[in-house]
Amino acid sequence: MNESVHTFAGNNLDRGEALRRDEANIEALRQSAAAQFLVFSKLRVATHEQTLRWFSAADLEAMDLQQTVFLGMRDEVPLFAAALASNTQEIEFTDCRLIAGALATADTGILAQARAQLDWHQRNPFCAQCGNPTRAERGGHIRRCDRCERHIFPRTDPVAIMLIIDEPGGDRCLLGQSQGRMASSNFYSALAGFVDQGESLEEAVRREVREEAGVPVGRVAYHSSQPWPFPSQLMIGCHGVALSQEIQIDPVEMADVRWFTRAEVSAALAEENPDLRVPGAMAIAHHLIRSWVAREVEL
Repeated sequence: MNESVHTFAGNNLDRGEALRRDEANIEALRQSAAAQFLVFSKLRVATHEQTLRWFSAADLEAMDLQQTVFLGMRDEVPLFAAALASNTQEIEFTDCRLIAGALATADTGILAQARAQLDWHQRNPFCAQCGNPTRAERGGHIRRCDRCERHIFPRTDPVAIMLIIDEPGGDRCLLGQSQGRMASSNFYSALAGFVDQGESLEEAVRREVREEAGVPVGRVAYHSSQPWPFPSQLMIGCHGVALSQEIQIDPVEMADVRWFTRAEVSAALAEENPDLRVPGAMAIAHHLIRSWVAREVEL
């Protein structure tokens, strides 16, 4: 298991569960002079010179706000995320993936929380049970339907992402290329897929690899996890050992799946292999691959 913290993880806020039980507490924090707000427009975040730009409660008075969410406390400072209904201010907004590489890891975790929660509110204005409009409660951590008294909680979708090795201690790993804009390029990554209902993580790893590559998998070992707020996924990284090296790809989903040697992948990580590109350090796939190349994987 790897204890390193990935991009979009490392959130060090006290999320204030006790505070969120009283809406009056949250409102007092929101209006306090100490409060800071991370402002979004169309899920792009306010930035200034490659850093997150925070605003005060007074700054927000001139803004057309759609939603605010209490993120938590950083030391004694209450932090909120705020979504603009319209942008009439001269504010620079940046795609969260583009700014994340310039931020401290803890800030990427706060950014992930803020983006995912605001996106969830935008996607769930109505009750799925009765169709009634819902409203935010507990500082924006749940939504409530007043007609059927239903509480709606944010969801996180688990995704298994796995680097499969050809044999225990093997010198080849399995990388794939999905159908889509990267097809026919030299970009390859670890295989991945959503965990189904009623399915363990290990079962999801084996099912996805068999579906995408036709390769049966035996032992599976957990590596690490990464929040991925696009819109709200938890990437659960694993390594696994193949029981067969024969590949039979699903051509509907995958453009290509291949075995690559440790030397080929090592050169790709160093950007010295013109025939192979792999994900950069922002992605958990990069760290699954790097740990195998460094012989840190015991399978």
